[in-house]
Amino acid sequence: MDHYERIMDAVSCIKKSCLWAPRVGVVLGSGLGEFAAAVEEKAIIEYADIPHFKKVSVAGHAGRLVLGKIGSVPVAVLQGRYHYYEGHDIADVVFPVRVLGKLGVESLLLTNAAGGIGKGLQPGDLMVIRDHINLMGINPLRGANDERLGPRFPDMSAVYDREFQDAIAAAEKEIGLAGKRGVYLALSGPSYETPAEIRMLAALGADAVGMSTVPEAICARHMGLRVAGISCVTNLAAGISAQPLSHKEVTETAARVKNDFIRLLNLVIPRLV
Repeated sequence: MDHYERIMDAVSCIKKSCLWAPRVGVVLGSGLGEFAAAVEEKAIIEYADIPHFKKVSVAGHAGRLVLGKIGSVPVAVLQGRYHYYEGHDIADVVFPVRVLGKLGVESLLLTNAAGGIGKGLQPGDLMVIRDHINLMGINPLRGANDERLGPRFPDMSAVYDREFQDAIAAAEKEIGLAGKRGVYLALSGPSYETPAEIRMLAALGADAVGMSTVPEAICARHMGLRVAGISCVTNLAAGISAQPLSHKEVTETAARVKNDFIRLLNLVIPRLV
């Protein structure tokens, strides 16, 4: 069974639990999984029960696909992701996004927990991603291209849809959040960055740094999906704050802002169709 056949095998399994074809896909990052409880009329499938999905091993990632509706919009919510740093092949890391695209998802909202670099960013901020920098050392499109998934050389000049950026910013304003936009930079991890590395990343134009999202965004655009991104700034990056970095801080900050995050996504998702 080749890669495309594995994707369609997973799609066939998921469709058995789909009451509606999902139009919007959502990927929930570290500590942000509680949004899945807001999905109505839902069906839940464990990743372990979907062919070719991998096991999630990081705290704050439940490893479930939640199908249902936000308002009147059919959604497919990936409650947690697996990461390149866990030892997975990059094709496996983006496999769930490939599956969402073949399920019929037209728009994809990517969320993550990130370290803040840009001036004015504080723990708890929800930053709209306006662009990204890939320093993971790998591209998920490397290797033979399957035209059934997308073109050999996809354009990346506007990965994060400008209309979606504006929609998220407007929703933030409606609920009293400071609308901030920035560039997300991805590294392979799993170690956090050194202060010298953060100074380098700031010089490159990064506002937030993390270990995910970029491969998924690349594959989504490869498939022609419209993409939006939100980073939950869970900590200030190394050297900006004197406090040592830890995953505990990441999950604690995400928990602190979960109500704002859930309100924001409830407003935003109906505007992504």
